[in-house]
Amino acid sequence: MKIAGDVLRRLLFLVFIPGIPPALAPLCAQTVQNPGAVDSPPSGDPADNLNTERRKLKAAEELREQEHQRVLGVVPNFNTSNVKDAEPLSPGQKFDLAAKGAFDPFTFALSGLDAGLSQAENDFPEYRQGAVGYAKRFGASYADSFTSTMIGSALLPMLLKQDPRYFRKGTGSFASRLTYALLSEVKCKNDNGKWALNYSNLLGNVAAGGISNLYYPSADRGVGLTFGRAATLTAEGAIGAAFFEFWPNISRKVFPKHRDKNSP
Repeated sequence: MKIAGDVLRRLLFLVFIPGIPPALAPLCAQTVQNPGAVDSPPSGDPADNLNTERRKLKAAEELREQEHQRVLGVVPNFNTSNVKDAEPLSPGQKFDLAAKGAFDPFTFALSGLDAGLSQAENDFPEYRQGAVGYAKRFGASYADSFTSTMIGSALLPMLLKQDPRYFRKGTGSFASRLTYALLSEVKCKNDNGKWALNYSNLLGNVAAGGISNLYYPSADRGVGLTFGRAATLTAEGAIGAAFFEFWPNISRKVFPKHRDKNSP
């Protein structure tokens, strides 16, 4: 029963939460500056400045559409782009996109469900039962999602100039699309549009696993558990990407009269 509960909770998070402690938010906003193309300082050439401003406005427009994406009108799908040649995001846009998912009401609801399942199975017995035990489990669950999202989808992409979004393939054979989605955890677009190793996601998962040692019970800490959690986060993200890759197809089959707004 414990294993089944763990699997259920992991699947819920990998599909529905693409969520950094609040203390890091000011650090990201105030000290991290990305000299990428979108936010480059004025060059003095009016034509270059106008082109930069147009690209920034186009990126903002694409992001606005993206931030309205929800599965079944409830589950946030803000991090998926159907625009293959989308404009790169500025550092501020990356942070805002990650924060929107981290603070979405559904994220809190899912953490509450995860905490309830954990308490029912008496996971982390050092937390004990009752309201206090539930609050600790809820806090740990939310911190996991919040930290992994904000580090892997905001802080590191800002520093490493990588795009944190999943660019949906949408066409091709089932096998090619599945492979593409699964590999998205280790492969991403840089801000210059070229594909590269997804350092942001991989290092972000390790960092999130390490930070979790600060709040999990002593019996659930250590180097091995840190890398184990990082591997789990990576696997969850890969399966989540596969879900979002095929969701428009699933939606058209299950709800033939409903036109999914996330379809390209």
